[in-house]
Amino acid sequence: MTSYDGTDQTIFPAGAATRTSAAEAAQGEWDAVVVGGGMAGSIVAEQLSQAGHKVLILEAGPGKDLDLAEYESYLSRFYGAVIKDNQSPYPFNPNARMPRSTDTMPVHPGTPRDDFYLVQEDKYCTDTTFTRVLGGTSMHWEGKALRMLPEDFDLQTKYGQGLNWPLSYDDLEPYYRQAEAELGVAAEVEDQAYLGMHFPKGYVFPMHRMPPSYLDQTVARGVDGMRVNLADDDYTLRVRSFPQARNGVPNAAYDGGKGFVPVGAVSTSQVEEGERCQGNTNCVPICPVQAKYHAGKTLAKALRKGNVKIVTQAVASKVEIDEQNQRVTGITIKNYRSLDSDSYETYTVKGTVYVLCAHAIENARLMLASDMQRMSRSKLIGRNLMDHAYLLSWGLLPEPAGTMRGTTCTSGITDLRGGRFRGTQAGFGVDIHNDGWGWATGSPYTDLVELVDKRGLRGPELRRTLGNQISRQLLLAFMIDLLPDRSNTVTVDDRYKDAIGNLKPVVSFKIPPYTMRGAAFARKLATDIFEKLGAEDRTKYDKQSYSAVEHDGQWYNIVGGNHLAGTHIMGTDPANSVVDHTQQSWDHDNLYLVGPGSLPSIGTSNISLTMAALAFRSSTHIARYLRAAKAPATVRS
Repeated sequence: MTSYDGTDQTIFPAGAATRTSAAEAAQGEWDAVVVGGGMAGSIVAEQLSQAGHKVLILEAGPGKDLDLAEYESYLSRFYGAVIKDNQSPYPFNPNARMPRSTDTMPVHPGTPRDDFYLVQEDKYCTDTTFTRVLGGTSMHWEGKALRMLPEDFDLQTKYGQGLNWPLSYDDLEPYYRQAEAELGVAAEVEDQAYLGMHFPKGYVFPMHRMPPSYLDQTVARGVDGMRVNLADDDYTLRVRSFPQARNGVPNAAYDGGKGFVPVGAVSTSQVEEGERCQGNTNCVPICPVQAKYHAGKTLAKALRKGNVKIVTQAVASKVEIDEQNQRVTGITIKNYRSLDSDSYETYTVKGTVYVLCAHAIENARLMLASDMQRMSRSKLIGRNLMDHAYLLSWGLLPEPAGTMRGTTCTSGITDLRGGRFRGTQAGFGVDIHNDGWGWATGSPYTDLVELVDKRGLRGPELRRTLGNQISRQLLLAFMIDLLPDRSNTVTVDDRYKDAIGNLKPVVSFKIPPYTMRGAAFARKLATDIFEKLGAEDRTKYDKQSYSAVEHDGQWYNIVGGNHLAGTHIMGTDPANSVVDHTQQSWDHDNLYLVGPGSLPSIGTSNISLTMAALAFRSSTHIARYLRAAKAPATVRS
């Protein structure tokens, strides 16, 4: 595909990730210094580059060029890993550590666990994760790209819960379309126009929807038309396809009939792959052919114009502030030599404007480590941490349904994302997982252990039984809304530091009753769906687990969604928020905090598309800020 400057969008300029040293960056004067080379940081950098501004990206993770060889090294590491969690494609990096779900352990009161990256002190521990490599968490995301509902933006006004946003769905709608083009979203408007979501007349998504899997169709035969009564309102359920940021069949009607060309695999030379999804079930964490969007696709565009430079292995350790005027004067980084050494050099880089795009937890950690809470009028840095609460239910269908075919999740049930019941309990969406019980039980490995070690099966009987059992697995993952709560926090503590002396994030996170009422209803709905489908319910919750939550005398396991948000929420004034509707800091004029940390609520959609839309919106404001800063001063006589 050709871009605005007539070049191939998938070419990552050779040497771009390594040719700028930290020492050289510290000698320069940048228009914008962006912390974080993930989705939000790449969009901001690319947009500012188009506007002619000089941008420096600081990336904590290692960064060679995004070529095919490096990407395939991630794949090889993933395929060879004994435990295939979200971070298994990436090398262990003690200097910019990442949380791993497999690290999460029960915590005994008074004895916090400090041996992992996220320090947790509560009995309930979240197993949520984010990724610190070039490309950020887009290097392990699922690729679902749902919009938030219009009612998510004024939940307090409408239902007396949560917080209102300082902008509406209609304010963000043009930027949703811009994000859908950037990410290459595959969907149909007629599937997505529900619960008030609306689109301009004639709009179509860049690509046609991903075809529903055979498992989706099997579930739909039992669920479509199912009636549910909730808070005196009736709802009719149906299985609906999810918008996907992965390459499918381009829609010829897109952009007034101009059509859409998918962006394939990124490399330093032309590569003939990644133009269509091949249905690999292991697209989480990493798509084998780069058909799924990752931030490297935006970063490749950003780098080619020559206005954007990257310094990798550069962990932002302090935001420097002028105490007199509260303006940011620089970002101090620790530039480590390698993953095998804790040796590093310290530099301070300077710009006109600073943009923190390092994710909800890292943005908060950096600001708190820089003593910025002291200067904050709202004292809300690090508060209102949010993540979707996931409740898993799993059953065994009576007949093979093609489980393990197709991408991780192609369809689900979305009819209970919104409605008047949200005045008393959380809404939720339901994912139909094509990858079986893997998330819940560790299948298929646990199935193999059971059949071999416990039942003694071998040879053809083992293969036949294993295939029959796995192809009938149905996992329903309920993604439940979790409202902002000031007691859910990221803090720092001088006792907890990483290998190069940066303060680690200390997380305190609890599941509130509002969310648990939604979870209890979700569990009841799961049993009703299993009954409709004739499935044997195999769900078991462990009250000894780190994820155990008791509600009304019943135990549930609530796991993290990796949809971290809050910690620097946007609002209407400096007393109720950290940033304004443009994601500009209320307290520091030349600082923007761009990312999911600004979201005042997360509703029931994965956060990435909304984060991307906000990044586009903020980029226009940052460009305007820079134009004003560069404009010659006017002298009035």
